Amino acid sequence: MTQYNPLPESKLPATGTTIFTQMSALAVRHNAINLSQGFPDFDGPALLQKQLAHHVSQGSNQYAPMSGTLPLREAIADKTAECYGYQPDADSEITVTSGATEALYAAITALVRPGDEVICFDPSYDSYAPAVTLAGGTLQRIPLQPPAFRVEWSAFRDRLSARTRLVILNTPHNPSATVWQPSDLDALWQAIAQREIYVLSDEVYEHICFSGAGHASVLAHSGLRPRSVAVSSFGKTFHMTGWKVGYAIAPAAISAELRKVHQYLTFSVNTPAQLALADMLRQQPEHYRTLTAFYRERRDRFTQALAKSRFRVLPCEGTYFLLLDYSAISDMDDVSFCQWLTREAGVAAIPLSVFCAEPFPHRLIRLCFAKQDATLDAAAERLCQL
Repeated sequence: MTQYNPLPESKLPATGTTIFTQMSALAVRHNAINLSQGFPDFDGPALLQKQLAHHVSQGSNQYAPMSGTLPLREAIADKTAECYGYQPDADSEITVTSGATEALYAAITALVRPGDEVICFDPSYDSYAPAVTLAGGTLQRIPLQPPAFRVEWSAFRDRLSARTRLVILNTPHNPSATVWQPSDLDALWQAIAQREIYVLSDEVYEHICFSGAGHASVLAHSGLRPRSVAVSSFGKTFHMTGWKVGYAIAPAAISAELRKVHQYLTFSVNTPAQLALADMLRQQPEHYRTLTAFYRERRDRFTQALAKSRFRVLPCEGTYFLLLDYSAISDMDDVSFCQWLTREAGVAAIPLSVFCAEPFPHRLIRLCFAKQDATLDAAAERLCQL
């Protein structure tokens, strides 16, 4: 008689607690300044908070439509037209999700079939791989080399096969703080134009782009747009990561498949938060229009404060992250160094190797500068003592 085993076979046996959770817990334990996890230590706009309370008090507390409230979808459509010269259909091409992570998962689940291959670029955000695995796909990782972290398009073309189904890109890129150029989107299009390959574009830092050319979105590319899902995050744009509201823009046929997953994953997203975000987009569009300047000031302040340290600061073209090379300070691997840095220097960071499947021998760590001036100054002071 077979003995019953109460423990199910894991679908993600290699997946454990994320490094973000580990480092934040270590920071608490050692009373360290937490620059590891990507969230601000300041609140979002007063109007957003006011409108949330308003909509709660007005009784907007029941389920929203599965695809999102119409005022928010219409506001997203208008913002997209302003930013990228393309007006998506608010009814059929925009889906409001429980954060960008849900949008990414729903898109991957909708598009990837068992046996399909999915290409992403390492270092890469850690939610991509588990979603591909759960969909039955195989992730093909193309390493990007520091300090430029640029795609070698000949290597990309060589990795394409008859089983390639999806390409996942992320720009501005977490964790390297680099951005794609319009020429990169052209190169991607040239490589996949004659193949049945879709694109998932993670653009959650779209409004934090320091490149002179601005943010290169698939939504602005006439060739890629008909086969792409673009994902964005209000948490990143409005400093409210705990609200967990994001959205996906895709052609109607792709959106229909994405929504089939979304409706059984979360069904709908917090109603008063959606209405407050719609008000924010309509009444204070200058917030997202000036977000790059807002974060450029913090980036420059932190970079200048670290100028006297022994760290080498890599260029930051976008996101609210900064990469530091610690080769002049230690020969420890990056995980060990981040643990030591938290315990001994009182600053928590993220090792870059955790974003890669293959060994990553470079001594690089990632710090978040979405913090108040006093936080950044205190962290820099500690780091300059090493």
